Amino acid sequence: QVQLVESGGGLVQAGGSLRLSCAASGRTFSRYAMGWFRQAHGKEREFVAAIHWSSISTDYADSVKGRFTISRDNAKNTVYLQMNSLKPEDTAVYCCAAGSLGSGSYYYDASYSYWGQGTQVTVSS
Repeated sequence: QVQLVESGGGLVQAGGSLRLSCAASGRTFSRYAMGWFRQAHGKEREFVAAIHWSSISTDYADSVKGRFTISRDNAKNTVYLQMNSLKPEDTAVYCCAAGSLGSGSYYYDASYSYWGQGTQVTVSS
């Protein structure tokens, strides 16, 4: 069992940066791939980024490539999402997720077994 708690969201102006953190409980964190998803008001949840349990691979949605960076520290049971050059369209609730999945399944939220509650990111224009 893994419990996930996100932090680091807030209000930022367009062009600014935020770093989200996702702290995990449980000894098996290092065995799971980790993903970030987001859901804007009135829209479906969408994939943002994911990272292999060993950090050997990462993947990003086209909309955030070159602006966002996912990383993890297995010693701290934490995964991060560094978000730079933020745009108003990045406004959403951001959730982290954990699961035993390969890189081919990163994009699919059904592949993840555990989810956090989310943290709000608001980007003003």
